[in-house]
Amino acid sequence: MSLAAESCREAIAQLPPLREAIRAAGLRAVRALGQNFLLDLNLLDRIVRAVPLAPGDRVLEVGPGPGGLTRALLQAGAQVIAIEQDARALPILEALAAACPGRLRIVHGNALALDGRSLAGEGAHVVANLPYNIATPLLLGWLQAEPWPPWWRSLTLMFQKEVAERIVAEPGTPAYGRLSVLAGFRTSARIVLRLPPAAFTPAPRVESAVVQLKPRAPIADIPFRALQATVAIAFGQRRKMLRQAMRSDRKALEAAGIDPSRRAETLSVAEFARLAAARGAGLAAGLPARDRGC
Repeated sequence: MSLAAESCREAIAQLPPLREAIRAAGLRAVRALGQNFLLDLNLLDRIVRAVPLAPGDRVLEVGPGPGGLTRALLQAGAQVIAIEQDARALPILEALAAACPGRLRIVHGNALALDGRSLAGEGAHVVANLPYNIATPLLLGWLQAEPWPPWWRSLTLMFQKEVAERIVAEPGTPAYGRLSVLAGFRTSARIVLRLPPAAFTPAPRVESAVVQLKPRAPIADIPFRALQATVAIAFGQRRKMLRQAMRSDRKALEAAGIDPSRRAETLSVAEFARLAAARGAGLAAGLPARDRGC
């Protein structure tokens, strides 16, 4: 560990404990901002240890709140760019930045409106206890990154357990759906940690899980948005057979070699990619709207 990193660790150890810092700042979790603070140092360290992080790596953190995860990242040697919308948390984060000069950059703003690539640069990791109300839109934005491979090296993200299970679900299981296909198309995803409500302050009504996604080559050479559109239609009526759910795409189903009596939840990611390609070919051929799923 470098002298600067060791100095940062020692300085963080001298800061007030998280609960004390929160109390001194009068910082209460706001439901409208999707806030639930994770303060258990052992759990925070376990999340950071799951990240393929080398000393000096850049990390983009969304919604650090009082900075529990930020502390753990800095102690692991990361260079952190933290996006925080809640101005009440800024003094706590600024004290942390002062303890580790040049290691923490604080960006006050809405992560949905900011460009992660320009903030963190190529090859950064994204690590976050995501505000639940913006977690899925943020994930989809990172999955849509162009060109691919993306600017981020890995995503290690906290979700509600049900959302996490949908991200990693396999075909034919109840949790398999749109997020499963979109995540599986360009990444390998796994749950690395599960957390009970009691781990948070205040305790949410749901369990949580940390998902890690790593980019890989897409399953097929098709636009991501074409896959999104296809999956949205197929799962729009997930209990129905594809011949009903995708009534306007029967020719595409035939061209992709997919039995129209199947349901969306039984299709693999590769089959969805074939179907999206077939729909795209129909659009390129200028078929009437009724035949191309418009």
